[in-house]
Amino acid sequence: MKRFLLGLLFVAGVFLALGSFPGLARQGIWDSIVLDFREDIPVSERDAALTAIAQQTGITPRLNSEFSVADNVYVMEGDRETLQALQRSPVDDLTESISPNYEYQAYFSPNDPDYAKQWNFRSINIEPAWDETKGGGVTVAVIDTGISPVPDLEKTNMVKGYDFVNDQELAIDDNGHGTHVAGTIAQSTNNGFGVAGIAYEATLMPLKVLGNSGGGTVVDIAEAIRFAADHDADVINLSLGGGGDADVLREAIAYAHNKGVIIVAAAGNANTNAASYPARYPQVVAVSAIDSSGSKAPYSNYGAGVDISAPGGALAENDPNGGILQNTINPETGQSIFLPLQGTSMASPHVAAVAALVKSVGIDEPDEVTEILKKSARVINNDELNYYGAGHLDADAAVKLALKGQITPRDFFRWMKENGYLNLKFWFDGGVVVLPTKIAMVLGSYLLAWLLRNYLPWFSFSLSGGLVLGSSGLFFLRGLYAFDLPQAPFRVLGSSIPELGSAIQASPLLNPLTASLLIPLALIALFLGHPSLKWFAVGSCLGVAACLGVSAIADPSMMWLGGGAIARVFLLANAAVCFLLATLAAKAAYQQQEA
Repeated sequence: MKRFLLGLLFVAGVFLALGSFPGLARQGIWDSIVLDFREDIPVSERDAALTAIAQQTGITPRLNSEFSVADNVYVMEGDRETLQALQRSPVDDLTESISPNYEYQAYFSPNDPDYAKQWNFRSINIEPAWDETKGGGVTVAVIDTGISPVPDLEKTNMVKGYDFVNDQELAIDDNGHGTHVAGTIAQSTNNGFGVAGIAYEATLMPLKVLGNSGGGTVVDIAEAIRFAADHDADVINLSLGGGGDADVLREAIAYAHNKGVIIVAAAGNANTNAASYPARYPQVVAVSAIDSSGSKAPYSNYGAGVDISAPGGALAENDPNGGILQNTINPETGQSIFLPLQGTSMASPHVAAVAALVKSVGIDEPDEVTEILKKSARVINNDELNYYGAGHLDADAAVKLALKGQITPRDFFRWMKENGYLNLKFWFDGGVVVLPTKIAMVLGSYLLAWLLRNYLPWFSFSLSGGLVLGSSGLFFLRGLYAFDLPQAPFRVLGSSIPELGSAIQASPLLNPLTASLLIPLALIALFLGHPSLKWFAVGSCLGVAACLGVSAIADPSMMWLGGGAIARVFLLANAAVCFLLATLAAKAAYQQQEA
């Protein structure tokens, strides 16, 4: 039971720390330290400091490169303990900073051979967003001309949809438009073939409402929207539109929105000052198109109703790569083809896919997703005609804004790994404290309690709490420390009673005021008459006795008393008095209870 409670406290403490300090979950990886010496100090002082560091740590700092001479930047191997020691040493006064030498890495880049041609993915800043999510667990309904099983959708997740044009379950594309749109959202990615998709771990739902000519009715579209909402779609993409405000369509959109579905639609390709329907409806995210330079695409609608802009491409004879490249079908032959297209139809699925990324990290309400997409967009100044709405779509900023203040299980385990908690060497090599010594203290406290077994209520929470707090404390909490956050709260919470003085003073040496009988004596005096806290006081006395006894043998280093015979005698004498005090208190408490 005690192990379970300690484990529970450990996990709770970690999550409490993570929740209190959101940045803690994303601390970097490092195994060396940067020493940036001030330029105004004499060379002799700097060299003396380098020599002192080498003597103190056994590691000689070195210039980072031949260009580091002018900047006085040195690096050295070291862990967090070395970093803390240097930051508290006189060397810190000679430096601009002493900080971790973080390791940065390239963002994930898929191995699809034509990914380099997808300028639009770089335009929306997708690669850093992929480090957080790929859209898994989210279903995106593509209400379009259907989706054909082209090779670069082979590994994409699909669910059954429906063909509302021909009233059949299989929604096969006979135009190419819907397959192209689906590819932008979730093309099979990192499969060594073709191109990539934005939310490529999301699931697609093909709903065919447009025929081979690219046209369809509002009734079919409305029914498809309701079908998507009733079959667990999270996001709907509508790369279609027209000029009529239809009641049946407006009601279907309201129905889906009320069921928590995010609806995204193309603003239209008429270069007119208003978004078309259904993008114009207030529950729909209306998307205008930009070209590879970030300017409004020549064909894109703008103005009233436009919420955000995204890459739609602009094909031109002098810019063959200006379109949006995805795998689709040739409508004449039905064969697979990689084809660049342009249009707000190509812009809309970018926003739908990023909405899926935002949804996948825990944002459920469609209005909240819309707000995140808008707030995270890159604002374009001097946009009097509202070409861009809230601005250019930014996938990384949207995902980070969605994650702000949240700590996911992935964050937790990544933090555990980066800070060494998942490495056994961390626990046995002094990463937090010396584990065998702490175990000896806890076992010692229970051994002393066993000697007084006739007077103690065995396995009471109060007694066990006192034994642990007095001997080892919740020592694992001392490892919950990031160099840029205050260490004191973790250090104090993770200390035993005898270590409190040294913890407050940030010293590795025991303070004679707390590493003595003073606190146990005060606890006995205060709580001996209390029905349950008296056992906590007795347990604390026994725990302190064990802690002082083990410390006298393992490491007697103390403030003012040194680490020799005087310190050992002091610790052993106080340990003996604490045990005697616990014995007397236990007998008195037992007699009170019997009476």
